[in-house]
Amino acid sequence: MSRSVLFIGGTGTISWWCVRAALEAGWHVAALTRGRSQIRPLPDEVEAIQADVADDAAFAAALQGQHFDVVADFLSFDVDRLRRNVSVVGPNTSQYVFISSASAYQKPVRMLPITESTPLVNPYWEYSRKKIACEDYLMGLVRSGELDATIVRPSHTYDAAASVSLGGWTDVARMRAGKPVVVHGDGTSLWTLTHSSDFATAFVPLLGSPHAVGQAFHITSDEVLPWDLIYAELAAAAGVPNAPLVHVASETIGRLAPKWHDGLVGDKAHSVVFDNRKVRAVAPRFVQRIAWATGVRQYVDFHDSHPDYAAVSAEDDALFDQLVKLAAG
Repeated sequence: MSRSVLFIGGTGTISWWCVRAALEAGWHVAALTRGRSQIRPLPDEVEAIQADVADDAAFAAALQGQHFDVVADFLSFDVDRLRRNVSVVGPNTSQYVFISSASAYQKPVRMLPITESTPLVNPYWEYSRKKIACEDYLMGLVRSGELDATIVRPSHTYDAAASVSLGGWTDVARMRAGKPVVVHGDGTSLWTLTHSSDFATAFVPLLGSPHAVGQAFHITSDEVLPWDLIYAELAAAAGVPNAPLVHVASETIGRLAPKWHDGLVGDKAHSVVFDNRKVRAVAPRFVQRIAWATGVRQYVDFHDSHPDYAAVSAEDDALFDQLVKLAAG
């Protein structure tokens, strides 16, 4: 009899690939979603459970009393929701896997590479602080013997349908129009981009593993790139290899565009290099198969062939024009 895993979520940038990898590994997979995704529909083999995770009554009605060997929670972003989810499915699972975030690691990072023992301190981004609080809550349950849990921290993870740069497809449109593209900082800080299919190859071996219980793992690629090169590869994939880049301080970008402030100052403005030895001890076959130069071409090809998803924001375009003028003095 195959082991069972419930995905809370299952059509997102990361979770959809993990669902597919779990199926390939022989798991019986159930996924609770709203059933609305057009980009990443669930495979036919998945037991689809339809409910809105934000609706307490609907969530409980859909899952109360069901047993799963593993529950993988991709949709808890604060302690209240996590506590609700654990109260409903925790008593009926042998392992609760919580998707946290590598943005929770100390910013600015005081020592590289980042390991799982790097302190979790992010004074700049509330999203990260809420993930830290969720981790603290779960580890408290582990220490008291109330729950067997595993924490997984993705960093910047993408696939062909997900945007990767600050402006998303608006950046590509600007490149193709001959307009400068804004890069935060001086373009030399280091960053790691992980294709979701690569993430999934390391994630699935953690499911049901006794070596993962009570542990935290980050999963990232080993490729480390400066932001200028990340944008240069995007430009090459877009067919504009010499697209001009304009550097603007992250704090300045955040002042003019508050929606980007916390994600920049609290995460992307800092150089990150990750040590993946801990997850490889459980998932020794985990390797990076998709380099950024390949993944970014998949991203451009997907959006060129799916124009409905190639959204250009007039608001963001105007913001970038303003930032370019500011940089020019």
